[in-house]
Parts: sequence; structure tokens; C-alpha cells
Amino acid sequence: MRSVFASRAAAVAAVVALSIGTASAAACPGGGVPLPPHNPYAGPDGTATMHADTGSSDTTRLPGPGAGPLTSHLAALGAACPTVLDGSDGHPVALCTTHAGQIPTVHLLDPDTGDSIAQLPLTKGSLLGGVYAYLDNHDRLVVIDGNRTLLRIAHRKHADRTWQLYVDHSLSLAGAVPATDAVVGLSPDWHGRVWFATAGGVVGTADDRTATVKTLALPAGEHIANSISTAPEGTLISTTHATYLLTSTADGTPHIRWRQTYDRGPGRKPGQLSWGTGSTPTFFGPHTGTDYVTLVDNAAPTVNLLVYRTRDGQQVCKIPVLKAGGSGSENSPIGAGRSVYVASTYGYPYPALPPDAGPSVPPSAPFTGGMSRVDIRPNGKGCDLKWDTTVRSAAVPRLSLADHRIHTVLREPATPGSTTPSPQDRFTYAQIDPDSGKVTRTLPLGAGPAYDTLQQVGTIAPGGIVYEGTITGILRITHN
Repeated sequence: MRSVFASRAAAVAAVVALSIGTASAAACPGGGVPLPPHNPYAGPDGTATMHADTGSSDTTRLPGPGAGPLTSHLAALGAACPTVLDGSDGHPVALCTTHAGQIPTVHLLDPDTGDSIAQLPLTKGSLLGGVYAYLDNHDRLVVIDGNRTLLRIAHRKHADRTWQLYVDHSLSLAGAVPATDAVVGLSPDWHGRVWFATAGGVVGTADDRTATVKTLALPAGEHIANSISTAPEGTLISTTHATYLLTSTADGTPHIRWRQTYDRGPGRKPGQLSWGTGSTPTFFGPHTGTDYVTLVDNAAPTVNLLVYRTRDGQQVCKIPVLKAGGSGSENSPIGAGRSVYVASTYGYPYPALPPDAGPSVPPSAPFTGGMSRVDIRPNGKGCDLKWDTTVRSAAVPRLSLADHRIHTVLREPATPGSTTPSPQDRFTYAQIDPDSGKVTRTLPLGAGPAYDTLQQVGTIAPGGIVYEGTITGILRITHN
């Protein structure tokens, strides 16, 4: 989602324009293993980034809604809301794009209801900017606005009990990012710098303590359409042609540690927003939580899950996935221990596409859905497909190690059995057994575009609460 997403950011904005330190062991399907280690410059693991942690594992130790009846509430904000995060103070923060004027807007949410209690509009910029963000270790939202300025946005409560969002710190990146370009992904490293990547293929580090910005241009013709991931080993970036692990020198200058190309196919697939991988690449592994990196390529007719060793980029496996349904994915894989889970977006009916998306190959396709689980072999040599289903996920799924369930939203056809999307399609919160791929629990959310989760990322917050962005606002799902 590739959870939201540079090229997804463009789609969301285009839709709006149309006005519609130490890892600890945890039990998981791959065995008792760690998740990526906590980044000391990010907020709580599981809720501080779009993909749960800076390693983009899309896995959390927090449980989803517990036993008992489920309930949901849609906070209608007149905006598409791909990013909902939750800090250590328990106040969720969302980054949305308004229908009127396509203005990026930060919302502070009431933790008891999910409704907005404070708003802060940001400077509008490129359609590709202003969606990926994270919470730092002081619960400030770190984001880059349309002026190419790195912002740290804090919140406070006044004596009259009203809340305020405000810019606590800023650093201009205008000298490093061309006016014709836009930052599409950012994540902190273990030195307190903020790594960023632009649509045009520039990667860099920004240290807003010293106002130091260093950059590196990737090969001409390579674009970045997803977010980035960070771990102690370095920064992981996938372009429209290749995947990179980058590190930096003492002054923050980026350099390439390894590069691996992938099959980008003959063109953009229907249900994808750019020509290349749809993945924000994921760190995962059974020993350190960052032993491996993974992404999905864009091979035709069937995509492959690719796994590399983090330390040297050597390929561990290349295995076809999403064979039962449509084979293409715009989402970041879930990584936990030796297991990886991939959801299909092939044929998903985005109401609008980025202006530079280009034609899809083929021109159209039904949305049949699909989800696969792949396990790395215990000896680290090769992978095996464990299950493959036609689950019609309409969001970036998240795995909870606490309740041993995958949490997502399903898009169910208005006409039973149909694979042709309809404006009357129904959306349903679902829990999936990661051992079998079977849906075990559901809650109908609503029908129609207002409930369309648009392949955005849900966040599991403390208290068994799921926040899920839609085209029109934010769903809060919990148990009574």
C-alpha cells in the first residue's frame, strides 16, 4: 500500500479532484521470531508508520477487535484519508486530501469516537506528494508539504480544552528537490536523519537538527512510485526498474550498497497505478527481523514474489503468486518471520489514475481478488507457496501477532458472483486465518463509494481498534 502511496497518492488526489532499538521475540505463523527492530526516532511500533514500522512489515503485536459484537463508525471528513497513525499519547493523527481544492490536511482524531477535533491544512503541491508520513519519537507527524518543506507537526490542548495542530519544526528541501519533482516517501534512519525519495528518482537524507541535506540521483529513467523502508542495515527503495539498499557516509551522503533489477512486464497492469512494482519493499526475517527484503514484481501474466538477503542482495527465491485470482499487486507485502503474505489489486476499479500512469496492459480486467502466503524454507534456500485464495481485499492487509489474524476490508459484489465492479458494491471488515487463508469473522461496513477503502492501509491501535481510511473519511472499527 504499498498501505498509501506515492502513485496511490496521485490516484487519491485525482479522485478528490473529481470530487467524488531492540527487537523482542513474538509468536507468528513463521515461528517465534522478531519483527524489525524499533527505530528510536519513530513512534510506537505498529502505529507510527503507514506500514506499521519503519521496516514496512505490515505486522503488529497489537490485537484487533476482541470477542463480542463488532461496530463501526464512519467519520465523514469530505476527504480521502490514506494515512491514519497513532502515537504514544493515544491520539490518532490522519493525513487526508480534501475533495474541495485537493488540499492535504492533517486531522487530530478523538480516540473515543474517531471524529476530527483539530485540523491543519498544508501547502498543496504535486499530486504525488503529501501522503506518506510517519510519527516521530515525540508523536509529531513528519511530512513534506507542497513547498518541499520537511515539517514536524505537533498537537496540544488549550486551557479551554480545545486542541490545536501546529508546525513545531521545519526544514526546506527546495535546494535539493527540483520544483518539477516531489517527495513521495520518507522514513527515519538510526542516526536521526530523515531519508526521502522523489518521484523523479532522487534519494536523500535531511538532518533538521543541523539543516544538512545530501542527495543522490538514481539512474535516469527510473522513477519512484512507492514509499521507502529503513532498518539498521540501510534504506530500502524500489524504483520502476530495480530495488536498492542504500546506506550513507558520516555526513549523510547516500550511496548504493546493492541493486537488483526485476521483471517490470510489458506495461502497467489494470489495478496498478504505475508501470513497475506496486510494493513498498518490506524488511522481515526469522532471526533479526531484517534478514530478508521482499517485493512483488510486475511480470506477465503472473507476478512473482521476490526475496533477497539483506546483507548482500543475493536472491533467495522468485516464486509465482496470486495465481488463483488476478495476478498483480499495488500493495506492500506483509512480512513476519519466514512468512510473506501478498494481496492482489489486479483489476481494482480506481475511480481515477495518475496523469502519467499510461495505458494498462491489458486495457481492463475484472477484479477477482487474490491473496497468497509464501514461506521461506528453514535453511534459507528457496520458498514454498503455502496457500493461494481469491479473497477480494480492498485494503492493504495487516497481520496481528497478538490475535493471529490478518485484518483487512473486502469488496463484495453488489450482484453475487460478479467480478465486474459496481458503484453499489459492499465493503466488509474481515479477519483472515493466516494458516489457511480462510475468512473467519466479518462486519458489514456499508455500500457505495463512501465506504471504498481504495486499497489503503488500516491501522490497528491499542484497545482493539482498527482505523481504515476511505475515499470520504475514516472508519473506526471496534468491539462493543
